[in-house]
Amino acid sequence: MVGSADVLVNGLSTNGAVELLPDDFDVSAIIKDPVPPVVAADNGIGKEEAKINGGKEKREIVLGRNIHTTCLEVTEPEADDEITGDRDAHMASVLARYRKSLTERTKYHLGYPYNLDFDYGALSQLQHFSINNLGDPFIESNYGVHSRQFEVGVLDWFARLWELEKNEYWGYITNCGTEGNLHGILVGREVLPDGILYASRESHYSIFKAARMYRMECEKVETLNSGEIDCDDFKAKLLRHQDKPAIINVNIGTTVKGAVDDLDLVIQKLEEAGFSQDRFYIHVDGALFGLMMPFVKRAPKVTFKKPIGSVSVSGHKFVGCPMPCGVQITRLEHINALSRNVEYLASRDATIMGSRNGHAPIFLWYTLNRKGYRGFQKEVQKCLRNAHYFKDRLIEAGIGAMLNELSSTVVFERPHDEEFIRKWQLACKGNIAHVVVMPNVTIEKLDDFLNELVQKRATWFEDGTFQPYCIASDVGENSCLCAQHK
Repeated sequence: MVGSADVLVNGLSTNGAVELLPDDFDVSAIIKDPVPPVVAADNGIGKEEAKINGGKEKREIVLGRNIHTTCLEVTEPEADDEITGDRDAHMASVLARYRKSLTERTKYHLGYPYNLDFDYGALSQLQHFSINNLGDPFIESNYGVHSRQFEVGVLDWFARLWELEKNEYWGYITNCGTEGNLHGILVGREVLPDGILYASRESHYSIFKAARMYRMECEKVETLNSGEIDCDDFKAKLLRHQDKPAIINVNIGTTVKGAVDDLDLVIQKLEEAGFSQDRFYIHVDGALFGLMMPFVKRAPKVTFKKPIGSVSVSGHKFVGCPMPCGVQITRLEHINALSRNVEYLASRDATIMGSRNGHAPIFLWYTLNRKGYRGFQKEVQKCLRNAHYFKDRLIEAGIGAMLNELSSTVVFERPHDEEFIRKWQLACKGNIAHVVVMPNVTIEKLDDFLNELVQKRATWFEDGTFQPYCIASDVGENSCLCAQHK
């Protein structure tokens, strides 16, 4: 397969006429600061504080730079531009420089769960069309330039994966993973209007955004060191609210630690607390690992044969779609509580968004057909194998690290240098950072990162002024290699 860096070079033009850039090309000529500088503390932007070390200390959250300082201005064409061609030449130059910047930044991508190993050159022929799947994917609207036939094919594939019959499911391809969560929680709220939302503290921020948007009462449940929901605390909170139904978010891979909540234990705690199946609704946020777990031996199953209400996954993560998208599947019996017929569309409104990207279903359909179950299983095994290799090498280098059993997210001590963090595009929270090992992340890239990290650490800790962060409160003492817990 062709990596995304090659796609940027080879797939920019549909006619293939792309001029390669010289080796000595200066990215900073137009795209300044490929590694963004740290936001200054006195500009009023980076002042928010995060609690670390179990809430005993606070660290200022370092936000990214203000893009207004480097934005590309939109200007009015000159009267003679069509004659001189100066504007077209200028825009071509800007785009070429941007492509070079993307190629460079893709080399140093480790902290976010995006599969950059793809080749969609065959689909460039469709970029000339405005494909819009507005409305319900199962009911054709009056707008004829759509890709519903691809969308429903993809939805059928996911319904089979999660064991729900064609005549029992409803779903759609969303514009991102957050939209899938917003829809799943909304369906739960419509089915159980006075329900309380329960979610672990390490759930994705979109779950708590949904609670704010829908004005829902929300109970944050404590977590174990692994990041998994603490089911004893969950049951205790259920018992305090037995008079109201429960809407539960279950994580199949938490954002920071890649922890998988025990779905069977969550259901057991609901039953122990006296909640019958008509008094709870479970939404499963499977963002990344929801598509990986079905291909892991001995992994617990996510299936609609269990009393769950909806499942969502991201399409731009493990699948490797080049634009943000996702898949949301729910039970057909639930969607009637949410849907309305819209004459203007000649279709039904049951989605969060109105207009929906009609290209995304084609990209997903293309990948699912090319890889199939065997292809995904092979990639999952590679990711898990490489993640274990990376975790072991970190520990050998004296760096505290943790890897959950069903995860390819390796958690370790936060680097002390924000420039290093930005170079490798690491995701950090408190004293920890993580690397998400995706199909495009090779052993060679992991080695390059670790070698540079070891060299940097020698500099950071050389004179004894700084010490490695203690991560015991984040991942447990057994995974911490600070001076206190070695």
